[in-house]
Order: sequence, then structure tokens, then C-alpha cells
Amino acid sequence: MMDGTAPMDWRAEGKRLGIPAPIAMLAELTHRCPLSCPYCSNPMELAQRSRELETENWVRVFQEAAELGVLQLHLSGGEPASRRDLEDLVVAARKAGLYTNLITSGIGLTERRLAALDEAGLDHVQLSLQGTDAGMADRVGGYKGGFKRKMQVAEWIGKIGFPLTLNAVVHRQNLHQLPDAIDMALEMGARRIEVAIVQFHGWAMVNRDALMPTKEQAEEASRVVAEARERLKGRLVLDYVPADYHSDYPKRCMGGWGTTGLNVAPDGEVLPCHAAQTIQSLSFDNVRDKGLAEIWYRGAAFNAYRGFDWMQEPCKSCPRKAHDFGGCRCQAMALAGDPAATDPVCVKSPLHADLQARAQQFSHAPDAELTYRGQPGK
Repeated sequence: MMDGTAPMDWRAEGKRLGIPAPIAMLAELTHRCPLSCPYCSNPMELAQRSRELETENWVRVFQEAAELGVLQLHLSGGEPASRRDLEDLVVAARKAGLYTNLITSGIGLTERRLAALDEAGLDHVQLSLQGTDAGMADRVGGYKGGFKRKMQVAEWIGKIGFPLTLNAVVHRQNLHQLPDAIDMALEMGARRIEVAIVQFHGWAMVNRDALMPTKEQAEEASRVVAEARERLKGRLVLDYVPADYHSDYPKRCMGGWGTTGLNVAPDGEVLPCHAAQTIQSLSFDNVRDKGLAEIWYRGAAFNAYRGFDWMQEPCKSCPRKAHDFGGCRCQAMALAGDPAATDPVCVKSPLHADLQARAQQFSHAPDAELTYRGQPGK
């Protein structure tokens, strides 16, 4: 409230500040998950079930998201199927006018539950893939029998008719399976496959020795994706996240920090990106205390790296700054110790040569034992 009586016109406030409305929101419904992937982007300290937002709070947040301008809602986790109220949340999201995408491992879904989600109005399913055979998938996911269950869930998804995206996180140990993963997406009837070379945040940072691809693998992955895009044009869309450490220019962080999307963590904290909690100088608002629009437009964490005023050199005078916004802030924090530094992935960073040398060192190290998500003592 502006003066205690009149509601704030947040759309007008956004125009005044030059801040666009977000178009997408990631709702991390829970950190609970039957898998324990060693590259999981969830924080090292997982939110406990007792701290998760209640159904009524999520329903309110979905409505506020729609009013804010969000169009796409990604229901994620952990494993969102761990929430018994998932169907109710889908109903609420659809009532709010949001396009709903379920991001799932498939574990915890039955044919009956998928039918209930269809009845509730779920629009799309994104199914994760840890490998193209049981040996690889079950070892990487840390869940025996997981691959077999995924294949069954994929069959049910096709039978019901959900549009499907296959999400393949690839790394040194499974990149040789990339052509098979693309073929598998076609066989499943997927409309899209997201090929994401592992990003080193969260648990993946702990496992760099085991997961870092070689430069040769990264280049081969780019070649395979480019060839498949040409060959499968009109049949399968391929999204691609290349290997950061072997690149010369960084990716755009969240399409631009605080410009396109936002994350709501299981406990209600609102984040500009998945890994933002690694920047300990930031403070995050919670939907239990403030409305989503106020957090988006006025939240300190969201305004920290909006625009260009925060930039240091060489980003500040670089013509690419409007293209990549200086790269990933969390990566700059992890590698340079300063979230306002140029992302060391960038060839213009003074740390770039050192980063590439370290990438070569990691990628040629003997395969280390995997540290799984949530592993005690880690």
C-alpha cells in the first residue's frame, strides 16, 4: 500500500523504473527428491519439509504471479511429485491463467496420477534423463531402477498426449551418449530436447573432478547438436547449454538479471536465479512477508545487478554488455570471489586463461568418486 489505503499500481511503477515484468516463474515446490544427482542445482543446505510453503500460500503466489505478468509456470523441485497437493496446485495455476510445465524425474508418478494431472489442466511435462541406459542413468541418479521407471513414465506421457521435453544433463561421464539421447527423444515423441552440459553450481561444484568435460568433448557436443538441428528441423527442437569453462564468452544470466524470470524456493524465498543464495551479500525477501510484485520491482536482490551501473571494467565499456550482461553473477562469485566481477568465462576477464587451464586440469583428472546430492557429511 502506498499510503495505507490505495493499492500500488505495480505495472506503472515498473514502467517508471524501466523494469519489465517477468514472463516466467520457477516454483520450487520442494527439495525432496528420490534421486541424488551429483550435479543438482539445489543449494547445499536443502529446505526441510517443515519449511515448505503451504498449499494456500502457493495458490496466492500463483495468482500474484499472473497479475505481475508471468505467463509460464515451471513446477519443479527436488521432485514436485513429492507434494501430495500437486494436482491442486496445477488447478490453481490454471485458474490464474498460467501455462503449466511439470519438471520431473518421473519417479513418484503413476499412470493414474498423470491422468489426474491431465484432468487438472497440466499443459506440458519435462522429463529428466541421467543416461540412455540403466547402468549410466541409475548410477548418475543414485537410484536403482530409476531408468526403467522413467521409460514407463515416458510411455504413459505419450499415451495421455502431454507435450514432452526431454532434459538431458550431460558431462564427461555420459557425453558419449548424446546421439543416443537425441534418438531417444524422437522415439518418445518429444517435441523438444534440452541438451545441457552441466553447469557448475550447487552439487556440481563439489563434483568438478568427476563431471568436467574435456574440451574435445565440448566441441563434439556442439557439432552433434548443430548437425541434429539441421537434420531434425521441423521434427525436434534442440535447446543447448554449452560448456561454460571451455567457452570464450559467457551466457546471459537468466536472460538478464531481474528482467525475465524469478524463482520461488520451497520456503518462500524469492530468488533472481537458482544459485543466487551463493552470493551471501544479497538478502532475499519471502512471499510470506511481501507480495511478489513488490519483491520483483523493489527487492534488493533483484535490483543488485539490474542494468549496467553495477558493472566493473572491462564489462562497463564493453559493447557486448547489452548482449550478455557481464555473464553469470553466481559464477563470478564462485570463480572470482566477487559477484560484480566479469564472469571468468569471458575472454576479456583477467582470469579467463587461468579458468581454461583449470578446466583442462579438471577434465583430465582420473574419474573421482561421485558425491551425491544430500550425501551425509558433505
